[in-house]
Amino acid sequence: MGVAEQNMVLAAAGLALSGKPVVACSLAAFLTGRAFDQIRSCVAIPGIPVTLVGTHAGITVGEDGVTHQMTEDVALMRSLPGMSVMTAADAVSAGKILESAVASGRPVYVRLGREPVPEIPDTARESFTVGGGRLLVEGDGITICATGIMVSEAMLAAEVLARQGVSAEVIDCYSIKPLPEQVLLASFRRTGCCVVAEEHNRIGGLCEAVAGLVSARFPIPMRFVAIDDRYGQSGSPRELQEYYGLTSGEIVGAAIQAWALRRR
Repeated sequence: MGVAEQNMVLAAAGLALSGKPVVACSLAAFLTGRAFDQIRSCVAIPGIPVTLVGTHAGITVGEDGVTHQMTEDVALMRSLPGMSVMTAADAVSAGKILESAVASGRPVYVRLGREPVPEIPDTARESFTVGGGRLLVEGDGITICATGIMVSEAMLAAEVLARQGVSAEVIDCYSIKPLPEQVLLASFRRTGCCVVAEEHNRIGGLCEAVAGLVSARFPIPMRFVAIDDRYGQSGSPRELQEYYGLTSGEIVGAAIQAWALRRR
């Protein structure tokens, strides 16, 4: 529907009321920012089963600059009662998450990036459900809970940590709301410490969601690898990842800090 996200959300709600499965897709910055009122009033409050897909999310939009680099969308969508939030780590999981979201019969926000990312092993054999998460690497030294493009960075970090004698467990937390609480808590009990990694503002996203779970259910040392309450800027995607600290190296450093504080 072009540059008319507010109209698109209203049309999507109307189509869904007629019984059709509806996916409404636009850039995350404009879908969740410009059309927030329509999403809240016409999708979330009445609980209409529309799948909202925000593309080009995060700073890896790159040269398009800060107006297109949406790093607050997860926080906005998490704040809506009844709205589920999911993020894909690679192309295969994106397709499966979309299928699951449409089949869920509830409002779901699906966050996608623009840049190519490595394919996560065994994704084709996995099932993806609202409220789910998947254990990618087993370990007993530290839990790395990652989502979106940071999942592949977490896998690289786990390899480096293994060479340093720290056995990292990597969880793809593709469902940010609701969280896969039992998957996470089981891992926390094995490892006793955690790093959360996301391409989003550390405020309002996966970091705060996991911190809330940890503080309420199983307090452990934690560290965050996320955007530190700043806006983006123009640059290549990799340059921006390095500048904002969204890399496997940052995860390794945070993991060592958290691991040193865990109860022996």
